Amino acid sequence: MAKRKKSTFERLTKGKLNHKERKEFQRRLQSDDPGLEVVHPHAAGIDIGNESHFVAVAPGRDPEPVREFGSWTADLLRMAAWLKSCGVQDVVMQSTGVYWIAAYEVLEEAGFKVCLANARDTKNLPGRKTDVQESQWLLKLHTYGLLRNSFRPPEEIRHVRTIWRLRGRHVQEAARAIQHMQKALITMNVQLSNTISDLSGTTGQTIIRAILKGERNPYKLAEMKDYRVRASNEEIARSLEGNWQEDVLFELQQAVDAYDFMQQQIAKCDRQLKKYLAVLPDRPMAQAEEVKSATVGPVSEPEVSANGNQHKSKNQNRKKAQIDAMLTKSGKKSAKNAPKFDLRNELTRICGVDLTTIDGVDVMTVQTFVSELGTDMTRWATENHLVSWLKLAPNRGVSGGKLIKHERIKVKTEALRMAASSLEHSESYLGARYRHLKSRLGPKKAIKAMAAHLARLFYRMLTQGQAWVDRGAQEHERKRTERETRSLQRKATALGFRLEPAA
Repeated sequence: MAKRKKSTFERLTKGKLNHKERKEFQRRLQSDDPGLEVVHPHAAGIDIGNESHFVAVAPGRDPEPVREFGSWTADLLRMAAWLKSCGVQDVVMQSTGVYWIAAYEVLEEAGFKVCLANARDTKNLPGRKTDVQESQWLLKLHTYGLLRNSFRPPEEIRHVRTIWRLRGRHVQEAARAIQHMQKALITMNVQLSNTISDLSGTTGQTIIRAILKGERNPYKLAEMKDYRVRASNEEIARSLEGNWQEDVLFELQQAVDAYDFMQQQIAKCDRQLKKYLAVLPDRPMAQAEEVKSATVGPVSEPEVSANGNQHKSKNQNRKKAQIDAMLTKSGKKSAKNAPKFDLRNELTRICGVDLTTIDGVDVMTVQTFVSELGTDMTRWATENHLVSWLKLAPNRGVSGGKLIKHERIKVKTEALRMAASSLEHSESYLGARYRHLKSRLGPKKAIKAMAAHLARLFYRMLTQGQAWVDRGAQEHERKRTERETRSLQRKATALGFRLEPAA
């Protein structure tokens, strides 16, 4: 009869670690001193798992320096108590899935300094990998300060991030439902998607729901179009002459029901998001004096007169009105998938500056940035540190003065990349910069470079509280001409010539 395998709970409450394995790795840990400076002398390493966690402390702190604890709350509390009895102050763990979150919160609440390491930074351990070996390796690396702590935003930002990510998944599901509607219509040879640009718009949804209610006359359906649709009634009516099939109509009804349900979920997320955003503290707005020394981009000098604050207030109000008009014209104030409440003013209150004044950046981009990183940029020493953390900087390996590798890491910076790609036809300073980079580097590298530049602008505006005033593409062309002229003058001087303007 086969022996029944014990569950994790039975094994941890009745059994112990393999004695031979523990003894072998104790010997390895106590081997030759690597000669590095000890940064965290009171450290512990935890190998995170689904059912259990392996915890390792220094051999002299406990007769059994490697122990296994379950993932349930009672065992996590027992793990924290054991680490305190061992005199541990710093704990390191890997960000394995979502299994680390419960252990992280318990240890953080118990007063430990928790280092959340990226698994990519701990893969250099040679030989056969086991859970005990992994916990010992993490302990050794953290003892000598060889691991970097991952960024984790404050709790109130994490609440916003959870709702925003959930809302993003609902938006994706709603988009799939629209694609499902389109598939069902094409199956019945209803070519509505060829005459209107978006089935989720007013015209598309009105016609689809009329079809589901039993309307089959194509001309009556065509009369339901919105006045903004360019296609004629005759063209729309011809596209609505389909082969009505009962089973496909049922499929279409299911897609519409799924779309309506997702819209309800999105509305609930909007209400919860508004609640969490209202809790975030205000940041002071940028003053007129700060605009004068702006380094964010091309800015206009503030007007100064003997009237003092009254004149400054009028100047600021005039600039704000110009910015509002510009945003309304560009469509930033009414993004299709944006929340229905006034998200732009809420983000301006939280950030202290209106980041949507940057060309190509809308409220969705700013909300994504704030929900992932927050508004406190002190975590990154400079704007280049932020760009590097976002994986938007070149990842090159240089040895002996030669480039030996150039890694391309896939990261989730879609919001900044989409904002950068939207500058393709912009008649602004940033649009001219993007087109110049595209001509030199190609589309992919230009989008990455502009995404990095937008991240730098975010950093400067959030740290220095400066206002962005775009001067247009002419300013970029003027600066580029000046740079090229200075370069030509240096080359001519080096060759013994002198440049003179053409008549």
